[in-house]
Amino acid sequence: MRIFLTGGSGYVGAAVLDAFVRAGHHVDALVRNSEKAAQVQARGGHPVLGDLSTPASYADAAAAANGVVHTAFEFGPRGPQVDATLLDTVLALPPVLGRFLIYTSGVWVLGPAPTPADETAAINAMEISSWLPAHESRVLRAAHGYLRTSIVRPGIVYGGSRGIVGDVFKDAANSLIRVIGTGENRWPLVYDRDLADVYVRIAENPDASGIFHANDEGDERVNDIVSAISEHAKTTPSVRHVPIVEARKKMGPYADALALDQVVRSPRARALGWNPSLKSVAGNAARLFEEWRRGQR
Repeated sequence: MRIFLTGGSGYVGAAVLDAFVRAGHHVDALVRNSEKAAQVQARGGHPVLGDLSTPASYADAAAAANGVVHTAFEFGPRGPQVDATLLDTVLALPPVLGRFLIYTSGVWVLGPAPTPADETAAINAMEISSWLPAHESRVLRAAHGYLRTSIVRPGIVYGGSRGIVGDVFKDAANSLIRVIGTGENRWPLVYDRDLADVYVRIAENPDASGIFHANDEGDERVNDIVSAISEHAKTTPSVRHVPIVEARKKMGPYADALALDQVVRSPRARALGWNPSLKSVAGNAARLFEEWRRGQR
């Protein structure tokens, strides 16, 4: 199978690239520069130099693929428009029987979820994700006889040296962890390699379409995660709980997302045979801290 992948050098995209290569698929991965091209090539992918905002740089590669997997995410004010440009380009490709599009969203579109929320739950997006529901809807509506469309909503990703949980390891190593709010909120989490497996399962199953949550269902509280990570730091870090009002002044809507309490379930991913190999950050803190340290070298 030939895959066109966006974000192949990113946190999620690199794990997805690895998973498709391990499964024996050809992956053309969009990258912005030669340094990222070398990273993709070292992982077994085939770099395509270009930019999401310039469709001419990648339209041919997308058209040659059996499926498009979109994991790239541009932070900042132009992010929604760049994302829309990618959808404009992919959804305008000539029809090819069996082609698919896997679009990456996130669980923050659900908003507060103190009771279990699966893929049928109503959307109540946080401000930081307020533009994503419209793009999700567009992807789902685009499905037709020649195009199968799916949406993956990852939990907060952990593993390696990047991401939100990676920042907690970094803070622990620097002896001060800041927790937004009380820390009693629960984060829906997913190990990067387990998340990547969801994409491969969707791609390889011709009947897989619609929305798929991807989280380990560990329902871990932030305070418990921080406590477990702290035990494996070289020196015990201080922990400061930052009031949400104070955090908003520095972090904007990102603060509210970090303080969100969510219990998320992934029955549709599990129906594909997906079973995450890791189901806890706190229970694997020593291993994950070592992964983080390796990523710093």
